[in-house]
Amino acid sequence: MSFPLTLGELRRSPFSEEKLRSRRVKDELRDNLIAKLGQDGPIFPGIVGYDDTVVPQIVNAILSRHNFILLGLRGQAKSRILRALTSLLDPHTPYIAGCEIHDNPYAPICRRCRDLIAHCGEATTIAYLTPEERFVEKLATPDVTIADLIGDIDPIKAARGGHELSSEFTVHYGLLPRANRGIFAVNELPDLAGKIQVGLFNIMQEGDVQIKGYPVRLPLDIALVFTANPEDYTARGKIITPLKDRVGSEIRTHYPATVEEGITITTQEAWAARNGNKLVIPKYVREVIERIAFAAREDKKIDKRSGVSQRLPISCMENVISNAERRAIRHREQVTVPRIGDVYAALPAITGKLELEYEGEMKGADHVGRELIRNAIAKTYEQYFANANMQQVIQWFDLGGEIQLAENAPASEVLPTLRNIQGLMDKLTRVNVGTRTSASAAMKSASSPQERSRRRSPRNPLSARKDSTGQEGR
Repeated sequence: MSFPLTLGELRRSPFSEEKLRSRRVKDELRDNLIAKLGQDGPIFPGIVGYDDTVVPQIVNAILSRHNFILLGLRGQAKSRILRALTSLLDPHTPYIAGCEIHDNPYAPICRRCRDLIAHCGEATTIAYLTPEERFVEKLATPDVTIADLIGDIDPIKAARGGHELSSEFTVHYGLLPRANRGIFAVNELPDLAGKIQVGLFNIMQEGDVQIKGYPVRLPLDIALVFTANPEDYTARGKIITPLKDRVGSEIRTHYPATVEEGITITTQEAWAARNGNKLVIPKYVREVIERIAFAAREDKKIDKRSGVSQRLPISCMENVISNAERRAIRHREQVTVPRIGDVYAALPAITGKLELEYEGEMKGADHVGRELIRNAIAKTYEQYFANANMQQVIQWFDLGGEIQLAENAPASEVLPTLRNIQGLMDKLTRVNVGTRTSASAAMKSASSPQERSRRRSPRNPLSARKDSTGQEGR
């Protein structure tokens, strides 16, 4: 499609004055959302677990043309949701070429554009914005100034142009004016200093900003969205009440409600497309990794106010895959299959994500991490083998049976060793591993979650723990 390049051509195009002159960003978001609601499919692709909770509230806020805030702990996809709002913007938006604040060609608000149209008329040059260019994001920090956010008078620009300081031509625009006709997102809103929060009042209620006390008023067209930690947002001194009053909708996010939702998110986000061998991750390994995060969110030794990010199982999964990949490369195996023992190799990806309470600090992050892994393995085991009769296996160990498996042992060693355990291989038929199955066939029997859902075959939940020598005990 060839786009109009001058104001005269623009008037005769689908970007007509009747359509764009009075259409504001919130109207645009609303119109495109209504069109999307009439179609089948998710409103925000890639956002998992919010279909019945968060997404309907966001939809209501946009339909109401509200500025809104997402309240939630870390790792709850708040920033991802805000960036996904660009999917509700028009594919191309015309503006006056060269304008720092992307003025509407039919209703310019800056002095430079008004003078340009008065001089060039219908020959005024037009440029176009993509949705990504209309999203401006700022991480709130205590050192953010009014000049950063709104703008300041530039004396050098005034001197070079021979303008009075009160002239609009001397203004250096901040992030807010540069987000005109787009979405402006502020992450961790309570971290803004009080006087900066006050600076947001006019833009949220009256829709304009004032620069440095001079009578320079800009009626900006912006959709404002924020994120914050619930504790900071409700704490006195962190957020000023008048600013809270001007936020149209307050929407609470949350962690995945079920293990299956968590697995879906981790599978979507974790880097598993390695350049080496074929990768097959057993379903029970995915469940153990996900249950580590669920166990951590309930553990009293971990700070609940800080939360346990969904990045924990994502990073853990990547480390588990890497440990299995290292073993497969060393033994020249054709298929990389993570084991339960590989989860212990992912401790660095677990301990760094936890904020510990006093009791946890006394025991140490490694100790807490190992407890979480053991609890996750136990719950996964119970899911698959709660009613299984393992008496024969237990009796074998009670009579003095013992095996030692090194962490880097190849599959060709693991399976023959496991066959020595009386009655164990009969139980492994649930994972398509029988008494006569070869090592290569046993590795290939593990399947992805999608394959498992098609075949309806349970997985092997046998757990592994490391003894004091650093080996895995079965």
